[in-house]
Amino acid sequence: MEMSPACAAMRATLAALPSAAPEPASAPGALIFKVMGKMFAILSYGKVQAVSLKCDPHLAEILREQYAGVGHRYHLDRRHWISVSLDADVPAEEIERLAAGSYALVVAGLTKKQRAELAG
Repeated sequence: MEMSPACAAMRATLAALPSAAPEPASAPGALIFKVMGKMFAILSYGKVQAVSLKCDPHLAEILREQYAGVGHRYHLDRRHWISVSLDADVPAEEIERLAAGSYALVVAGLTKKQRAELAG
């Protein structure tokens, strides 16, 4: 499956985060991005070109109201995860900011030892 330019750019953005590592998902056409073994993003590049990101529940509701391209995936908790279509009305800069926020939320939940490892 071929990635769209927007999807390839998002993959590069996610992979550039410190210690971010993509892994193939069990479903074809998807990559799971983890930091210290904890998932912070799922990039879908099959029929659907989207990224699922961890998000503050209050912000998630605001984003769903503001953008048609922000929704959720049935297999993720809609309170804490959003799905952002890469070819909809969400500006690329906003998606990049949300990706960095997802990463930061997961890093904040790591143990003190894991955060020290990540910083070192």
